[in-house]
Amino acid sequence: MQYIIDFRTDIKLLCISQKPEFFSYFRSRSASSISDIMEHKFDEGTIYKNIKPEDLEGRDRTFEDCTFIKCDLSYANLSHITFINCVMDTCNLSLVKLTDAGLQNVDFRDCKITGVNFGDCSNFSLSVSFAKCVMDYSVWHKKKLKGTIFNECSFEEADFSEADLTNALFEKCNLNRTIFNRTILKGADLRTAYNFNIDPENNSISKAKFSSDALNGLLIKYNLVIE
Repeated sequence: MQYIIDFRTDIKLLCISQKPEFFSYFRSRSASSISDIMEHKFDEGTIYKNIKPEDLEGRDRTFEDCTFIKCDLSYANLSHITFINCVMDTCNLSLVKLTDAGLQNVDFRDCKITGVNFGDCSNFSLSVSFAKCVMDYSVWHKKKLKGTIFNECSFEEADFSEADLTNALFEKCNLNRTIFNRTILKGADLRTAYNFNIDPENNSISKAKFSSDALNGLLIKYNLVIE
């Protein structure tokens, strides 16, 4: 009899199975492999409210289909934690550490995420969306953010240097003093974005969409008077 064991469900199966052949399968695994599984914490379908950083921190944890509501996680070390199909709703994530953190289809809503270096998070299956979030002073260096939706967000002095924002949407976003340096903005939609300063000579903006009222943001370096 053949068993296909998902790494994330090994612990659950180990706890509930009473079949001898299943335990034979586990005995055949190396001790280090079983130890690795036991040390990996997996949380699925859980709603967390008002939790603190110490409740969430821990290397090699995975949260799937989880929702975090009104959690103050400022300064938390979320390094090496993976979030899959998760929602962050009205959370404070300012200055969190994201070294090798996995953000796979994570939706941020009404969150404060200031000073966060997203450049440190894992590139594997990176997929995020943001609505009504404050992300001032955030860093996105070299991140691949194709098609990412930013809806009514603030990016005061954020840094998108060398990021790939192909087909991204900046809906009613404040881009005051946001850095765009060698950034790919092909097909990006900035028609309702405001306060931006983007140098067409230093960024890829082919097919990008801008409103006629915001053209000044593309021509600031030329010191032109547009009426």
